[in-house]
Amino acid sequence: MEHTIAMILVSLLTGMTALLSHRSAAVFHDGIRPILPQVVEGNMNRREAGSIAFGLSIGFVASVGISFTLSTGLLNSWLLFLPTDIIGVMAINIWLAFALGAIWGILVFTSLEPINHALTSLPVDIIGALGELSNPVVSAFALFPLVALFYQFGWKQSLLAAFVVLMSRIIVVRYFPQLYPESIEIFVGMVMLLGIAIWRDLRDPNRGSASDTSSIFEQRTQRIIKNLPLIAITGALISAVASMKIFGGSEVSIYTLAKAYAPGLDEATSQALRQQAALAEFMRGLGFIPLIATTALATGVYAVAGFTFVFAVGYLSPSPLIAAPLGALVIVLEVLLLRYIGKWLGRYPSVRNASDNIRNAMNMLMEFALLIGSIFAAIKMAGYTGFSIATALYFLNEALGRPILKIAAPVVAVIITGILLNIFWLSGLFVPQ
Repeated sequence: MEHTIAMILVSLLTGMTALLSHRSAAVFHDGIRPILPQVVEGNMNRREAGSIAFGLSIGFVASVGISFTLSTGLLNSWLLFLPTDIIGVMAINIWLAFALGAIWGILVFTSLEPINHALTSLPVDIIGALGELSNPVVSAFALFPLVALFYQFGWKQSLLAAFVVLMSRIIVVRYFPQLYPESIEIFVGMVMLLGIAIWRDLRDPNRGSASDTSSIFEQRTQRIIKNLPLIAITGALISAVASMKIFGGSEVSIYTLAKAYAPGLDEATSQALRQQAALAEFMRGLGFIPLIATTALATGVYAVAGFTFVFAVGYLSPSPLIAAPLGALVIVLEVLLLRYIGKWLGRYPSVRNASDNIRNAMNMLMEFALLIGSIFAAIKMAGYTGFSIATALYFLNEALGRPILKIAAPVVAVIITGILLNIFWLSGLFVPQ
């Protein structure tokens, strides 16, 4: 029964995200948001917009979306929402958009278990080896506020922040082993980043004022508020699905959640891991507010998951019945606060500019961590034979001009390595250790 309810909720969710995309109300991919006003105003047809959306999204679906799901066993935003962005933009009406989006959710949901079963039953366990990705990803990602600060501010502030953040980890590991140091690092790092940004702006008499952009923001906000009921329903569905232990919203939480939902784990440890994932997701959401808010207010197109706080609501909720209304409430509050956030960001340009550095820091740390984790996974599968094959595949992708995105290339290389090792086993050329 629970399996059926989960499938229905996933299909409703992907149906709604496709519908929002069709109405140019909200999308998941930040790069698609600026082109949708062109569709609304009749300056671009749906076929043209759809081809752009496909080009922007398909690489993430084929690499990040699939690889993260195979390595964790959890659905994720890239796999569910990027295809519905494309479906919604290209659909000829809202009913077709909703129907095709719902079908996509059903296909993904029903294929996940058989694929995982097939991969775990092989002589070389690909899924088990991919579990090595989690620790480097979680540990490296906790440093994104610090790396963003490195890129935005001078060496004096960066050195001070590095000392404070790293000492917070050392103190937690030494004296508070019951806490998760990564969560503390993210919190301390965000406080340092925002504090330094605001401090620098307060010292700059030429930083500008909110009135520079408020009139534009006000106009675009009205269009988002018009679609608020549909956006709120989608927020409710996202939180409901996230509460059912089948979904990880972002790269910062998905590997921690995979640990939390592992069979046989005691409830106290599982709850602590879910809280860690929720805190990390919340801090990530704080970091992305400037990016999401400014692009939404500039285009009149919101994000399907809002500031992504609905993910954290779902992780912490005991059931979909509680998660759904809380998720809807969070999205409503976000939209109603948009114009005030826009005015506030107008007063602190350093905070607004930090969004680009935060995003770049996240991408660089994920590339770095997934590369290291993939090396661990390849060695776990077949020692340095696995390492040699995975390394060759990784640099083959580089030589071919990166047809697979750099962030996902190490994971894809390990998955292909596992498939090759199983073929070698069948032919008698390899014996698993």
